[in-house]
Amino acid sequence: MTVSSHLEELRRKHQSLSARVDDAQRSAATDSLTIASLKKQKLRLKEEIERLQAN
Repeated sequence: MTVSSHLEELRRKHQSLSARVDDAQRSAATDSLTIASLKKQKLRLKEEIERLQAN
């Protein structure tokens, strides 16, 4: 897998997590721990994307 294709996959996952966070925040049935976990995953992806772009 090339770096550019890996970056694209990470961006897709980040976008998917963004949508999941938005949906979870609108849902009264979603607890705050689940939302926090999704946000942490999203942040890790963002940091990985930034790290790969810097190289």
